[in-house]
Amino acid sequence: MSLYSIIMLFDLILFIIVAGTIIYLFIFAFAALVVKSDKCQPARKHNRILVLIPAYKEDVVIESTVRSFLKQNYPTLHYDVVVIADHCQPETNERLKLYPITVLTPNFEESLKAKSLNYAMEQISPRKYDIVVILDADNTVDSHFLQEINNYYDAGCLAIQAHRIAKNRNTPTAILDAIFEEINNSIFRTGHVRLGISSALIGSGMAFDFDWFKKNVSLLSSSGEDKELEALLMKQHIFVDFLPDLYVYDEKTQKEKVFQQQRRRWMAAQFHSLFTNLPHLIPAIFKRNIDYADKIIQWMLLPRIAMIGIILIMSIAMFFINWIAAIKWWVSGFIVLGIFAMCIPDQLMNEDFDKAIRRAPIMALKMVGNIFRLQGLKNKFLHTEHSITSTNEPPKS
Repeated sequence: MSLYSIIMLFDLILFIIVAGTIIYLFIFAFAALVVKSDKCQPARKHNRILVLIPAYKEDVVIESTVRSFLKQNYPTLHYDVVVIADHCQPETNERLKLYPITVLTPNFEESLKAKSLNYAMEQISPRKYDIVVILDADNTVDSHFLQEINNYYDAGCLAIQAHRIAKNRNTPTAILDAIFEEINNSIFRTGHVRLGISSALIGSGMAFDFDWFKKNVSLLSSSGEDKELEALLMKQHIFVDFLPDLYVYDEKTQKEKVFQQQRRRWMAAQFHSLFTNLPHLIPAIFKRNIDYADKIIQWMLLPRIAMIGIILIMSIAMFFINWIAAIKWWVSGFIVLGIFAMCIPDQLMNEDFDKAIRRAPIMALKMVGNIFRLQGLKNKFLHTEHSITSTNEPPKS
């Protein structure tokens, strides 16, 4: 086989992989456009809620997060906040203890969010709870957050994902981070739920039936604990609902280097989840476990920003090798842009959008290289440092 034939075969195989991802994204992006009322009736009672906030070296933001969360209009006797202050400074822990919360201070040699969650569930008092909520240390929520979680739980939702959005858009990288999160919210959450398929989890702003979580949390062992939770829920036929109008404000990454590190860790977790669960794909299909089968297929997709990088590289490279073969890559690029346009909310389309989007091709090309640098990341926690600006109020949309 000649070198030209090998190149053309590689081009075809890579295009099939990319095309499969594009078709999947288009189906659910289009479904997300369907307008549907997501309101739930008020709950008949106030269930008891445990709020877990893992905080690894989060001295800068954790106190502000706690102070903000305690403004909930949910009855104080019906919820408890537990901060797992892993490797936080002693003075931070002392200040946290002044609030009406529980502060746990593990000192893991190798920290993982999964370890913090397990530690908390082992340490809390045996008092009965109905719901467990998981937030990140930089997350803030509106005062009705717990009330809405309670309403949906009372309506029968055993697993809930709230709508995580950016609280800061102060750098091009932070804007891109916010854009990609909203694209994922549209495709993997809103679009899925519109078609009757479970929402993807996102690592924070999650709520679960307490008994289920207590029984399954010990099975979490990697840095991709959200994907492990997804697999456990899907295997047990538990539907994950998405609440598009219930916001969790999350600090977006401000530095490009940190953005790349995050994506490397997420890709490593995705590939680990894929290889762990792939043998169950065919059985899931035969058992008509659509949610689980879809989740495994979802993990087979190319990461969005890596897909953009591949399309860019192949569009340019194939133009010099066989310009006719390059046409399909250019068409693919325009289709992807159309999909993203469907998913990006209007409030992100402002004067800073153009500045941020110009950085996307460079970051996408770097992400292609990151695919080959994932070894060992699934069990490694990459801490994201937060700036003091994260204590600011979330932007109004």
